[in-house]
Amino acid sequence: MDGSATGSHRIKLLTGTANAPLADEIAKVLAVELTRATVTRFADGEIFVRIDENVRGADVFIVQPTNPPAENVIELLLLIDAARRASAARVTVVLPYYGYARQDRKDQPRVAIGAKLMANMIQAAGADRVLGLDFHQHQLQGFFDVPVDHLYAAPVLTAHYRRKKLQDIVVVAPDVGSAKMARGFAKRLDGSLAIIDKRRPAPNVSEVVNVVGDVEGKDCLIADDMIDTAGTVCEAARALKAMGAKDVYVCATHALFSGPAVERLRDAPITEVTVTDTILLPPERHFPQLRVLSVGELLAKAIRFTHSDQSVSSLFD
Repeated sequence: MDGSATGSHRIKLLTGTANAPLADEIAKVLAVELTRATVTRFADGEIFVRIDENVRGADVFIVQPTNPPAENVIELLLLIDAARRASAARVTVVLPYYGYARQDRKDQPRVAIGAKLMANMIQAAGADRVLGLDFHQHQLQGFFDVPVDHLYAAPVLTAHYRRKKLQDIVVVAPDVGSAKMARGFAKRLDGSLAIIDKRRPAPNVSEVVNVVGDVEGKDCLIADDMIDTAGTVCEAARALKAMGAKDVYVCATHALFSGPAVERLRDAPITEVTVTDTILLPPERHFPQLRVLSVGELLAKAIRFTHSDQSVSSLFD
């Protein structure tokens, strides 16, 4: 698609260094060139950003997940500010992964609400709207005072499992919080639902207590929005196997894969781990059971619809 084909302004697609391959994929689907930009460091590590093309009057989309390191957040804010000061007509932030989303409330005294602070900073930098993918909690949309389009990776993931033609599948929610997501997967895959009753004695430490649902002799799909240290899904997989499950599959939108996650997933009784490319995974974080699906086409369609003022929700009808 030519950048000037739809909408009153041409599309300009920018990216920082957090996930350049995903931005390349989006540009390819949209048939536009990535806008040239310089993102470098001064000798002391300070980030310098410059947009190397004219974006005056353009519809600018900035693709940048905000996973650690924190430099990814600073890059995003500087890119928004640069586009705003270069007289872009509209600046849309495309967040394949919204970092700090788990800090969405005061669940203990004297803690920051990081998710709200992130939203404030993105708006203060000059974003006109946000396009996000599988926020950790849906209510995070309300943390922004600009329009937010919240996308789901479920169509990409469920299409993958449909192609596998799994019979009598049970979609398993690894905790009560992900039950709604699991129910959506079960509906799309014509499967049944099971829930892991889990207690968490400390952060990043989980303990499986019980499996609610019939999993014996069936293929099980554990669905979650992210995999961090992988303790939850690996314990869930072992619990399912102990209950007589046949093959255990795991899927998640965001592959954080922190600390011992790769070793845990490699050693767990899991047939396949399917994630998307919202976060750039270096080769050393790959393992034999891993399958990475691209959300580039999904995000590209959402960008095209946003640019031409069409309904983004029609992507999920």
